[in-house]
Amino acid sequence: MNNILFWILFNAFVLLLLGLDLFVFHRKEHEVKIKEALLWSLFWIMLSLGFNVVIYYWQGPGPALEFLTGYLIEKSLSVDNLFVFIMIFSYFKVPLKFQHKILFWGIIGALVLRGIFILVGVALIAKFHFIIYILGAFLIFTGVKMLFSHGAEEVHPEDNPLVRWVSKHMRISKTPDGAKFFTKRNGKIYATPLFLVLIMVESTDVVFAADSIPAILAISKDPFIVYTSNVFALLGLRALYFALAGIMQLFHYLHYGLSAILVFIGAKLLLSDIVEIDMRYALLVVGAILAISVTASLLYPKPEEEMPEPPIKE
Repeated sequence: MNNILFWILFNAFVLLLLGLDLFVFHRKEHEVKIKEALLWSLFWIMLSLGFNVVIYYWQGPGPALEFLTGYLIEKSLSVDNLFVFIMIFSYFKVPLKFQHKILFWGIIGALVLRGIFILVGVALIAKFHFIIYILGAFLIFTGVKMLFSHGAEEVHPEDNPLVRWVSKHMRISKTPDGAKFFTKRNGKIYATPLFLVLIMVESTDVVFAADSIPAILAISKDPFIVYTSNVFALLGLRALYFALAGIMQLFHYLHYGLSAILVFIGAKLLLSDIVEIDMRYALLVVGAILAISVTASLLYPKPEEEMPEPPIKE
């Protein structure tokens, strides 16, 4: 009964934060400046670390380390995923002042989907132990694939099955209508191009979850720890996007670091029945890999001609 109460209280707290974000602090569409985004990023990070302290005194140092490691991995994968958001917004020429709304509702969908994925994943692992080997092999495969990739791929909405389905079964307006996802014209309801952007963001998060959920399940089997670390990483995603949107191209070696992390976590899963890696060492390895990849990116910057397009201002 207590576990159910914790889940209810936590989700009520998250809904309260999201409600304040959308209906109080961002009820009017505006271009989020870097200073505002940095302050919000600091707020979400401090809130996450504060919750980590709660976990420490509530459940002990072990679960607290699992939360922190999982949060760090999810946050890192989120930074790499922000490149894709930039490309989507650039492709559809979405003004900065509307991007916050899309990211907000995109994160709402991501929270629901990831909650389902996590509960199903934990249940399957508890019932079928061999699944950890499948997840471990999948993470190693994903890490190796990321190693040989060259950053984010191009955006092709016409190849997205969900976008194709929506375009086939709904009326799509060719012109936007401010920040609206739907508009009424000649007595008929039309989806706006902004709605297609939201569909793109939601569907790409399903792909992102295929990497992040197995990675964090390799860190902890406690659904509450896995879910809350995911939620806190997602809550700060919008602010992180606006804080880093103009400089994310500087972190061009990050995906190599993430590749190494996925391979390390996959190996940790595959070897879990032979040798158990202490969570403190796992956290140090993840932190060291991230620090090296970020430092290398700053020391050896990418040529300007290879930089991606910046976010659309208007």
